[in-house]
Amino acid sequence: MNSENIILATDSYKQSHHAMYQPGTEVVASYFESRAGGEFPYCVFFGLQYLLDRHLSGPNRVTPAMIDEAEDLCRWHFGQDLFNRRGWEHIVNAHGGRLPISIRSVPEGSVVPESNVLFTIENTDPGCAWLTNHLETLLVQLWYPCTVATISREQKRVLNSGLEKSGNPDNLAFMLHDFGYRGSSSSESAALGGAAHLVNFMGTDTIAGLRLLMAHYGAEEPGYSVPAAEHSTITAWGECGELDAYRHILNRFRTGTVAVVSDSWDIFEACRRLWGRHLRDEIAGNQGRTLVVRPDSGEPERVVVECLSILGEQFGHRLNEKGYKELPEHVRLIQGDGITRRSLPGLCEAIMGAGWSMDNMVFGSGGGLLQDCDRDTLRFALKCNWVQVDGIRRDVFKRPASDPAKNSKSGPLKLVRDGAGFKTVDRRGNTEPDVLREVFRDGEVLVRDSLDEIRKRAAL
Repeated sequence: MNSENIILATDSYKQSHHAMYQPGTEVVASYFESRAGGEFPYCVFFGLQYLLDRHLSGPNRVTPAMIDEAEDLCRWHFGQDLFNRRGWEHIVNAHGGRLPISIRSVPEGSVVPESNVLFTIENTDPGCAWLTNHLETLLVQLWYPCTVATISREQKRVLNSGLEKSGNPDNLAFMLHDFGYRGSSSSESAALGGAAHLVNFMGTDTIAGLRLLMAHYGAEEPGYSVPAAEHSTITAWGECGELDAYRHILNRFRTGTVAVVSDSWDIFEACRRLWGRHLRDEIAGNQGRTLVVRPDSGEPERVVVECLSILGEQFGHRLNEKGYKELPEHVRLIQGDGITRRSLPGLCEAIMGAGWSMDNMVFGSGGGLLQDCDRDTLRFALKCNWVQVDGIRRDVFKRPASDPAKNSKSGPLKLVRDGAGFKTVDRRGNTEPDVLREVFRDGEVLVRDSLDEIRKRAAL
């Protein structure tokens, strides 16, 4: 079995669609958008370049062996001979297995208001009109990196607001750390989601995201982490050895930042007695190291504020220029349990409401960052908007009476600047510059965006 068979990388029913289009159909054109009514009124477009590299570009994307495999599977899967062998063999013979399609897309990292075209796709060979929407299944999976990039950016907005109110916005890039690798549904989703988060932030423990950005987006050092304890590295010492475990970690990591999970038994006693008394002088006496204490259980708003209060009592604090309390620079707190786009605003308000600066904090998010979403979070869809039949172009649309929110756009589309944002217009007769760029044609990736460029476009 060929796991990379593009013919089979689609919904089953699409194998029958070549026989359903009107005879004489030469072009099928479709577009991708985040429809109105999603959780956020915009999306961050990200991930197409990886998808093109990984699944669509280059020669031999279709081979005779793939055709044989797909025909055999479709025969038993459907119980009849409906497979489009002639069409796929045409791609092999006429195009060397390259996919004869053109994709025009908004630059990656663009922040695009809902209900706007993000990319268009159409076939370039009139004998392959059925190919456009055969590829819908793979292309619509862009919903995932786009959604994660948007969720991450929304949390960045929350954190930036908190820092502007109570601390230093220069710390923003490392305020939300990606803990989501183990909670992802697959290594590829961890890579895509982890990379999408790094469009907005610089902190991650999802190495798969780093590797994707290095391989496909020209990134050299896309994200950073710090040495950090997990529960096994503490509990393996035994409850009576908790202090020894902490002291050992401080001895081994004497410079830079080290994070230590401290709730294996009693987070408040760990802050007060172990860190704040027994190890206080060792921590305070080393100005070249920052200890980041990590609670990992309990109700975050209560636990975080109480930990800050205890650490402030033990290590002291000062009032910054905005009137908020700050711990000494060598002591900080990271909350990585229960952090989602829904819980983060309330936690930030609780911290600042207790008089503490957001500069004392770092946050980590796992499943809430990489898994708590689906295609309908931002209502992504790919729909046909025009066709050409026997040389005549015709606008195509859907207008379901039962759900006007699913109305689709029709006719050839372009995306133009609209002040600081964008709007979708009919391409016919419009002379404004098109933001959409042809990024893929007949198996070749034509435009490459770097991570640096993407980050600039997605910046707040």
